[in-house]
Amino acid sequence: MNQAGERDVRASPGSPPYPDMVWIPGGEFLMGSDTAYPEEAPAHRARVDGFWMDRFTVTNAEFGRFVAETGYVTLAERPTNPAVYPGALPEMLAPSSTMFKKPSGPVDLRNHYNWWVYVAGANWRHPRGPASNIKKLMDHPVVHVAFEDVEAYAKWIGKELPTEAEWEFAARGGLDGAEFVWGDALTPEGRHMANIWQGEFPHRNTLDDGFEYTAPVGSFPPNGYGLSDMAGNVWQWTTDWYQDHAEIDSPCCTAANPRGGAREGSIDPRQPDIKIPRKVTKGGSHLCAPNYCRRYRPAARMAQPVDTSISHLGFRCIVRPQGWNRG
Repeated sequence: MNQAGERDVRASPGSPPYPDMVWIPGGEFLMGSDTAYPEEAPAHRARVDGFWMDRFTVTNAEFGRFVAETGYVTLAERPTNPAVYPGALPEMLAPSSTMFKKPSGPVDLRNHYNWWVYVAGANWRHPRGPASNIKKLMDHPVVHVAFEDVEAYAKWIGKELPTEAEWEFAARGGLDGAEFVWGDALTPEGRHMANIWQGEFPHRNTLDDGFEYTAPVGSFPPNGYGLSDMAGNVWQWTTDWYQDHAEIDSPCCTAANPRGGAREGSIDPRQPDIKIPRKVTKGGSHLCAPNYCRRYRPAARMAQPVDTSISHLGFRCIVRPQGWNRG
């Protein structure tokens, strides 16, 4: 309690509710950016209350325990309902997921289909196609999980997914306004701080950081709050429906515990015939590269359809103290 008898939202409420969770003290910060991608602007002040957050993204081992105990079947492992996607090719309706495929040479970067493909049999158990497995990837982040899959996991374990504001505040690790999770230099003193792409995306990866695909969680230094992989490795789901920052009410003022937009408003206006709502994802991945996608920054954000799983998207969870005002 403070002198006014009010609860200090920055103070830790006690021991972590689960192993490998750290206390994020909450506070005010500059959310977004005016100097990078349009969807990050305008930068605006936001404030979040304290919460516990997973130190690492959820791993294949952890997700595997969930599946073993519940019998859960992910969206990528189920056949698609043709009524939801009228006119879809039959091969698109088979159990499948989206995978990165490295082209043999330079391609038009304006067309992402030059490196993204649907692969039948790709799922969290087979992250690089039906012939692959996760036997040596148990400490890697689980991927090929759609939004309903990560929600089911969070409910099972007794946690929640973070809002975009909670995620971004935590990612910054106390460095308000810094370009990266660790500061303002991409590779301070030549040290690689995250699993991202080096070389020319999407056809030449020099692997200077040691990894071509995902890395085991915790392979790179944690941020100021003790969180690992808040940049690179895999994108991470949040619970917020996507909306442009420009649509936020009163972006000039500090927003307290902000939430995303409306479900209906998250549908991609460029594809009005596809009524699939989208959530905000954060953090970038091992496929983000300086020459194409500088989204390994805390301000970066992407809109991800809830029905889509992909080979570089995972998640981590949070726990809010009892009595927390969600706004």
